[in-house]
Amino acid sequence: MPHATLLKYPGTNCDAETARALQLVGFTTDIIPIANASTADIKKSQLVMLCGGFSYGDYVMSGRLAQLVTESKLGNAIQEHHDRGGFTFGICNGFQILTKLGILPKGSLIDNTSERFVCRWTKLQVKNTSSPYLQGLPETFELPVAHAEGRFVTFPGDADAYLSQGNVALTYADNFNGSTHAIAGLQDPTGRAFGLMPHPERFIQKNHHYDPDWNQTNDYGWGYYMFKSLASALA
Repeated sequence: MPHATLLKYPGTNCDAETARALQLVGFTTDIIPIANASTADIKKSQLVMLCGGFSYGDYVMSGRLAQLVTESKLGNAIQEHHDRGGFTFGICNGFQILTKLGILPKGSLIDNTSERFVCRWTKLQVKNTSSPYLQGLPETFELPVAHAEGRFVTFPGDADAYLSQGNVALTYADNFNGSTHAIAGLQDPTGRAFGLMPHPERFIQKNHHYDPDWNQTNDYGWGYYMFKSLASALA
């Protein structure tokens, strides 16, 4: 049974839901405040999970303070975990933190073009069908989003390279936040590190959908299948 360590920062608010989703698909989990985290916690884990929320209130820039505290507490432990073949998954604020840590290809998540917090459902398009996080998911599917700094940007030309190299795992069908090339989810070249702005942990059960008659699957919501895909990759 794979084990996941969920790192919790001041302002993280999606750790309990994410732990429940992971447990449902077969993980054991520990939610560990970053103040108590150790390299031993990382070494015993097959998955390091960075959940959604607003670490340190996003008072400097989203994920920046979490990056500094993580590096102070854990050094290179997450990178070494990745180098050993471990998986690293960042959702929303977790995606922002992973970009700051350099685990994912270079880029930043900045203010939406609307300069407003956006809370809605969005349709996503799968761009990398071989991603270990996306097996069992259809070409297009919906997840909820909730962010103010979700617009992915990077250096000129990099986004084109990410698309051609398979680093872009998901794009928005409706690019509501202005992300470069509508990028919604990004993975590293190995496919083991993955970050996305939408919240799969908020669509685990069918009745989490806004339409009470939603029936595109026989049992669970699309978020369940993302976590199930990850569990299968670690089986």
